Amino acid sequence: MTLPPDNVMGIMSVQSLQDVVPFPDGAGAPAVEVDRTRARGLALALLSGAAFGTSGVLAKSLLGAGWSPGAAVTARISIAALVLLLPALRALDGRWGDLRRSAPLVVTYGLVAVAGCQVFYFNAVQTLSVGVALLLEYLGIVLVVVWLWARHGQRPQGWTVLGIVASVTGLVLVLEVASGLTVDVAGVLWGLGAAVGLAVYFVISADESTGLPPIVMAAGAMVVGAVALGLTGLVGILPMEASTVDVELAGATVPWFVPLLGLGIVAGAFAYSTGITATRLLGSKLASFVGLTEVLFAVGFAWLLLGESLSPSQLVGGLLIIAGVVAVQTESSSASR
Repeated sequence: MTLPPDNVMGIMSVQSLQDVVPFPDGAGAPAVEVDRTRARGLALALLSGAAFGTSGVLAKSLLGAGWSPGAAVTARISIAALVLLLPALRALDGRWGDLRRSAPLVVTYGLVAVAGCQVFYFNAVQTLSVGVALLLEYLGIVLVVVWLWARHGQRPQGWTVLGIVASVTGLVLVLEVASGLTVDVAGVLWGLGAAVGLAVYFVISADESTGLPPIVMAAGAMVVGAVALGLTGLVGILPMEASTVDVELAGATVPWFVPLLGLGIVAGAFAYSTGITATRLLGSKLASFVGLTEVLFAVGFAWLLLGESLSPSQLVGGLLIIAGVVAVQTESSSASR
């Protein structure tokens, strides 16, 4: 997820988020149970999107105070890893064999979906406008559909195709891509790399074959991502600059650690853990479309906290994104019955 993202500790202290939101009983579950499971998944996906959506406002305050994007992202993921570590160990309950067997998947998730996605995105915004870079990254939802078709034979039907068209069109309007259009071949390639990272996030998040609780998968990925980003900083690939001066956040002056903790706990630990749980409940395709609400939440938080006004085209774009999610949800509901 990009940097542009409550009793969190109470949620994290539960043995795992699976204890809070049980997974589906299986293909033979009654339709009403399927509906309840999907409703829980949608609620968690929206919570995850809202949590990820806070990252833009929180990060902007740090960047304005002299933090480099690399330092802010590394701190965010490192804090998330620390917050999740103890609850994850409790949820793992000594099943180290499961963790060893799942190590390649956890490492891939941490390197590609956590660290790689953000590194690719920040390289993209060096030569592209933020809107274009985000649009390229969120093409990951299309890659998820293509992967499910190629790997599992789940050919997209009419509602999914309609959802893709509506959601991508809405994303263009919300990000106001046309008003800041810049095109650079290298930047486009970095943006597409971020799209692959986003697709990997949803595909691996939906994989229950490891037997690992969502919070264990999230914690493992955060540790891998933090180490990877730390190493890129040590070798000079990713600039690392931090500051301890007070920052401006939502019109107030606060200590630097306030937005940093928000990034690590809310937009990091909470967002990823709820996102993985939601994706396991909804499946990677529907979850990836609901994940687009992160953009809406980010724009909304910027409006509420920073006074950045919403244009009519952005409001229309938001409605189109919601329409796209509804379209994919309609097909998913029909397929489950």
